[in-house]
Amino acid sequence: MFAISAFAFAACGDDDSDKKSSSGAATEDVAKVDEGKKGGKLIELAASDVDYLDPGHSYYQFGFQTIYAMHKTLYGFSPDDGEKAKPDLAASDPEISADKKTVTVKLRQGVKFAPPVNREVTSKDVKYAIERFFTVNVGGQYTAYFNAIDGAPKENSKEFKTFPGIETPDDYTLVFKLTKPVGVSFAAALVMPITAPVPEEFAKKHDEKNPSTYNTHVVATGPYMIPNDADGKLTGYSAGKSIKLVRNPNWDEKLDFKPAYLDEIDIRTNASDANVAAKQVLDGSHMILDTNPPAQILPRLPRQYKDQFTQVPSGGYRYFPLNTQIPPFDDLNVRKAVLAAFDREAAVKARGGEFVGDVATHILPPGFPGFEEAGGMETDLDYMKNPRGDMDVAAKYMKAAGYASGKYEGDDEVFMVTANADPGKAQAEVAKAQLEKLGFKVTFRTVPQDAVYTEWCQVPAKKVNVCGSAGWFKDFADAESMLVPTFKGSEIRKDGGNNNLGQLDDPAIDKAMDEAALLEGDARNAAWGNVDKMIMAQAPVVPFIWDKTTLIWSKDVNGLGNPYNSLVDLTFTSLK
Repeated sequence: MFAISAFAFAACGDDDSDKKSSSGAATEDVAKVDEGKKGGKLIELAASDVDYLDPGHSYYQFGFQTIYAMHKTLYGFSPDDGEKAKPDLAASDPEISADKKTVTVKLRQGVKFAPPVNREVTSKDVKYAIERFFTVNVGGQYTAYFNAIDGAPKENSKEFKTFPGIETPDDYTLVFKLTKPVGVSFAAALVMPITAPVPEEFAKKHDEKNPSTYNTHVVATGPYMIPNDADGKLTGYSAGKSIKLVRNPNWDEKLDFKPAYLDEIDIRTNASDANVAAKQVLDGSHMILDTNPPAQILPRLPRQYKDQFTQVPSGGYRYFPLNTQIPPFDDLNVRKAVLAAFDREAAVKARGGEFVGDVATHILPPGFPGFEEAGGMETDLDYMKNPRGDMDVAAKYMKAAGYASGKYEGDDEVFMVTANADPGKAQAEVAKAQLEKLGFKVTFRTVPQDAVYTEWCQVPAKKVNVCGSAGWFKDFADAESMLVPTFKGSEIRKDGGNNNLGQLDDPAIDKAMDEAALLEGDARNAAWGNVDKMIMAQAPVVPFIWDKTTLIWSKDVNGLGNPYNSLVDLTFTSLK
């Protein structure tokens, strides 16, 4: 899942909950969940809008935060346990057959859709949600986790299709028939928004449009909803300005593990100045910030606001993808030269220094399956050895690419797109300087954060050479969720919604991924660790930090971060 570039979707540098960061702040694996006070209105200040409110289309950290407050997915995570998902819409853990090709899920009875649908959720609503995900109109973005379902297309289709591999023998049972023995990883992925139920009789007319208009008509099943009119159109959503969440009158707290203390949540999505927003939150009342605070504010937190922040570890990394399909980075030696010259410590400093995480040497983060097998904190690659950059090694690769001076001598300019707010902007300015010292001419463009992905970096036709504010964080606790969407060649989407930002397309890597997906235990970790090494050998990205997320709130807020997506959990946070 893409991260908010102005914020860290935390990679844990150490699994010890008593581990201290360089700031002296405790890095917590999970939050202690105490009972909160019911009622009140919370204000969240956000630098930009969500990507989508449609659970079948969103693939963005901030979008997921809102979606999980509004919808009951089959499974979900509580702030006090970042490893084992809890049944949410499901009534119990998934049942996986011995051959790992059938997964059965039982649903809770009595869960209802919010107005204007107002009926009980059934298994057919989850079946429709998954099937619509695979259409061009809806534009589901993580199909790789679910295309093992019998009948699911390899890529999104223009026509809606029903899948024989999703059976609904009764209103409260789902049976998934898979074409490959991937039941373990498939079951792990059932935490994702694709499993939020969608009422076909209401959504179908919206889904028949291209793009689907369900995004502005979403029907909630969770504790909160966006106010709507009699036709279901969201009246509480103003694109680029605000999202209003109120209590869903049809939500039953007895059927949910989420306490949902707050009465109302006002998400203001136009707080583009992160410095101002952070100060408003820390010195104000009833507020939280969506982003990692700017670098200059971070050192003040332990001294002045020790009870108003936390650091949440999770699986993830930040990186600068290099477009491997167009000049100048279609040359492997040129890419290796960039990685060799790159001062990754400077990029980390731009985000807040050691306070926010460790300098990355490869992709899979510390504490994550496959991390040690990929090399741990070390690397054997000469172009990744020096975190401050090595111009001699860079010159070696530039000369191998045909540039006798050891610097880039070509005519192709580098087009970089990044967020218009810090720290995303600050880290991209570091990247620009690293490229310029190698002789590249850089065209630097800043855009609102929500547009970085959806309008630029995820659209191959825009020919972005470098995405200046990219971050990727786990969809579920398995290396497959970290590497397949972002580096598998078959996942490249030419028409948009592309998550393989570097457009790496290597058949050998794809084959290794397919083989790793079938394994379990130590063999699985070793295989995915090897995939990490294969990717880094192609140098499609500059991974620069395995980071921790710093979350802040006002003094009268009991904030709780959820280790699943490393944002404040709106359903567990309360006011004092």
